Amino acid sequence: MPEVSPAQVWPTLRVAHAGDESFLQAVYASTRPEMALLPWSPEEGRTFLDFQSSAQEQHYRNSHSTLQRQVIEQNGRLVGRLYRAETAAEHRVLDIAVLPDFRGQGWGTYLLQVEIERARVAGVPLRLHVEQSNPARRLYERLGFVLEADQGIYLALKWVTPRERG
Repeated sequence: MPEVSPAQVWPTLRVAHAGDESFLQAVYASTRPEMALLPWSPEEGRTFLDFQSSAQEQHYRNSHSTLQRQVIEQNGRLVGRLYRAETAAEHRVLDIAVLPDFRGQGWGTYLLQVEIERARVAGVPLRLHVEQSNPARRLYERLGFVLEADQGIYLALKWVTPRERG
């Protein structure tokens, strides 16, 4: 597990439940700053984002029978989400996002290090997808994720040990 400073209160994960749906949609919406550029009313924007969030959820459920939806909490406050899927062959981070007020505090790094350790202990690869233009790509590469496949807009990344990186 990653080192934890006594002064740092790291986030925790818990299973998402039905009462978390509006929060999970709000986290999704917070990752879509381009919506501010559209000439839609706030209601139209919310309707569109709710539809997209629901479509993403359905895609994850259809594509990953082992989907685990986790809520990220810090001191009892809901701050983000982590979606993952685990099989005997691999672990996969499907989505990790925190609300804007909580970004830049090292939580993404910490949570990814936890996921890396979980996959390492299980003896399976850890994979994820990222949009080529997503700034999180630098974080993934810094943590040891390497390109597995260029899929156009998205890149398929796989975590490899420092020894495997050469």
